[in-house]
Amino acid sequence: MKKAVKIIVNILAWVLLMLALLITIVVFSAERNNGVSNIMGYMPMTVESDSMSPTFKKGDLIIVKEINDINKLEEDDVITFWTLIDGNRVKNTHRIVGITRDDQGQIVSFTTRGDNNNGVNDELPAYPKDIVGKWTGKHLKGCGKALDFLRTKKGFFICIIIPLAAFFLFELYKFIATLVEIKKGDAPEQLDEEEIKRRAIEEYLAEQKKKEAEKEGASAEAKEAVTEKAEEVKEAVTEKAETAAEEVREAVTEKAEPAAEEVKEAVTEKAETAEEAVKEVVTETAGAAAEEIKEAAAEAAEDITGEK
Repeated sequence: MKKAVKIIVNILAWVLLMLALLITIVVFSAERNNGVSNIMGYMPMTVESDSMSPTFKKGDLIIVKEINDINKLEEDDVITFWTLIDGNRVKNTHRIVGITRDDQGQIVSFTTRGDNNNGVNDELPAYPKDIVGKWTGKHLKGCGKALDFLRTKKGFFICIIIPLAAFFLFELYKFIATLVEIKKGDAPEQLDEEEIKRRAIEEYLAEQKKKEAEKEGASAEAKEAVTEKAEEVKEAVTEKAETAAEEVREAVTEKAEPAAEEVKEAVTEKAETAEEAVKEVVTETAGAAAEEIKEAAAEAAEDITGEK
């Protein structure tokens, strides 16, 4: 439990440090760039009025991106630019409603308007040299006020200096606690040479026993796995053999029935044919024998008559 708490505290401390460093970069980059923070081409800005409502409102935080090629801007893009309002040079973020180009097609100026300005265009056009960037379409409601507070001395002290000081004090406490633990562990028992050898041998033997036990366990597991696999193979082979035998039995039965029927029909046909042939032979033989007997009888009668 204590270890988990320490890990959570460390994570929170580092998150706090990263956040403080990020805010510090935002604040200092704004001071060096006419009040515009620039982090790798992206600029967080606070909305100063409701002229773009309901797209975004006063106090929201919008993200603006640097523009490499002004000529890629189109109508309906929302841009941030420097302009004069009541005699003061300020940043303004409005939508492009018209583009003026020269004879070569290069942009001369932009006509802009706030979404909440009832169709009234801005009095002054926005010139390319005054363009700060293009709105990325991302905004955070109400977060602009927090950014403005962080840019003040009071906000920077409360949200940056105090957290950073707390972080370094916490890390210093951890460092001192680690040193104390190390010093406590610097007084080991004074062991003679024989005692050191004995302990080394015991540790070696214990390590060897542990390795042997692990090998035996691994062998048993492998044997069990092989046995299970053999059982699975046996069951699969038996199932396949039974299925194959059943298929062969069905195939033989299916083939044998038509063959038996064909043999029966052939035998019947042959028997009828043989019977007809026998009848014809018997009839012919009987006729011939009767004729021979008749002729013999006639000859005998003639002989008897001649003798008389």
